[in-house]
Amino acid sequence: YAMLLSLIFLIVLVAAVVGFVFRHEIKTNFESNLNLALKDYNVTADRHSEAVDTIQRTLHCCGVQNYLDWQRTEYFTQRGIPQSCCRSQDDCSEEDLKDMSKAKLKVFVDGCFFLVTSTMESKMSVVAGISFGIACSQLIGIILACCLSQYITNNQYEMV
Repeated sequence: YAMLLSLIFLIVLVAAVVGFVFRHEIKTNFESNLNLALKDYNVTADRHSEAVDTIQRTLHCCGVQNYLDWQRTEYFTQRGIPQSCCRSQDDCSEEDLKDMSKAKLKVFVDGCFFLVTSTMESKMSVVAGISFGIACSQLIGIILACCLSQYITNNQYEMV
């Protein structure tokens, strides 16, 4: 049991170190994937489009760097900026979303990349605290399992 807990502890430790060391690559990959999701955005129910809509609605943002990112997409030429960028769903018409000067007043102007990364970084202390607590409980479990094993071994020799 102690060996199993030690293995799990080492796996979690390696994952944490790798995540910390490669955090910049993770940000770069997230930005490129968000750009790709915008480029391939469509109104069908595909996962990437739903993820973009959810991010934009939840974080009150639009595009990767800002709302102008939508100008470079095929979706914009057909329908304008998506409804998920609108500040108020009642006050956003398709004509307004096709005109960037009108859209600036009706949509969120901040980009999603900065908001997502800053939200993740602000929550890292909570994640680190929880991880530290789990690691401590695993170490206590390892120590207690070793003590139990030692106790059982010592008592077997005394019985004989």
